[in-house]
Amino acid sequence: MTDSLLLLIARSRVVRLLVGLVICLVLVGLDLGRRAPLAPLAQAVWPAADAKQSPASLVLIGQGSIPMPAETPAAHASTLLAMPSSHPASVMAFWFAGTRESAPDVQIAASQFDRSSQQWRAARFVVNRHALGGQLGFGVRRLGNPVAWLDQQGKIHLFVVATGFGGWAASRVVHLRQARAGHDFDALTFDIERVLPLSWLWNTSFLVRSAPLALSDGGMVLPVHFELGFKYPVSLRFDARGNFKGMARISQRLHLLQPTLLVQSESHWLALLRDHSDAGKVAIAQTHNGGQSWSDLPDLALDNPDASIAGLALAPGQMVLAHNSSFHSRNDLDLSISSDGKSWVKSKALAHGAGGDEYSYPAMVWVEGALWVSYTDQRKSIAWQRFAAASKFQ
Repeated sequence: MTDSLLLLIARSRVVRLLVGLVICLVLVGLDLGRRAPLAPLAQAVWPAADAKQSPASLVLIGQGSIPMPAETPAAHASTLLAMPSSHPASVMAFWFAGTRESAPDVQIAASQFDRSSQQWRAARFVVNRHALGGQLGFGVRRLGNPVAWLDQQGKIHLFVVATGFGGWAASRVVHLRQARAGHDFDALTFDIERVLPLSWLWNTSFLVRSAPLALSDGGMVLPVHFELGFKYPVSLRFDARGNFKGMARISQRLHLLQPTLLVQSESHWLALLRDHSDAGKVAIAQTHNGGQSWSDLPDLALDNPDASIAGLALAPGQMVLAHNSSFHSRNDLDLSISSDGKSWVKSKALAHGAGGDEYSYPAMVWVEGALWVSYTDQRKSIAWQRFAAASKFQ
């Protein structure tokens, strides 16, 4: 290969890099100034407002692996959904599964923990990328990161990441709604509500990962993040029927993603965030006006290896956080507790390993006096643990 040809190739790569950088800067600049108007001041609610026990008193009462669909060797990014007492299941779980992450056969899987049998149902796929792409009118190459929510009518909503051309940074957030009311797990299907209108670039480059924050009016706030070169978190507002009402930027920093929301009071909330920089800590931001505006705070003293976290405020002054606690790897997954969301103390070890072991992407939900935690186990399955107050067994 001649020197002139090598020089031409090098120049073309530099040009492509510069063009890509300019596109990223323009897109971020447009999104920085773009903010859909939010509804009036939101009031958040706690899932266990009448809790009498500190999270430190919770004891493990059950654990295992959620069943996988047949001949499916890989799983990742679970979400948990608390069901009402009238439902046959106490908890539902959704995750993405296939031969590997981003494989053509990846689909959204689901299972539920039945009240009568106290067992998880056999898993089944509920969202298929080919069918989804056909309904959307564009090819869907990847599916991932389902997040579930239950509206006031008792219908399940799923928010999933779907990519067309490009990788995860070219994703759209697709809003799905349960097609038919009812409790029949075997008949559970979803219709497309819409692709969320979040970005100037054909609504791409936003991803969802963490659980929504429930509001007193029956609506919710869904945390998402932008990811195309730069990364920054955003909160989305939905009403009680699941209608999108607006968005607000959570942080001005450009290396934060996957926010998890914690309630301090009805209108004072915290966002704990995965940090993609070399800082190796959990980042934090706060709002004092129900998500109308946010401000950054100094990083927490929690080590984190650029990994997803899951936080939950059970009641005033009672917060729990599932997180990878090492700066270097995802070997260790722990449960920590806090009264203010800023100072955290490790309470329990969820999973500890070594070498290439991975326990990651935790999810949490509070259901009828018990804390449920799920997480990815070696990228092969979804593990779960259930904690309840020690006083229940005295």
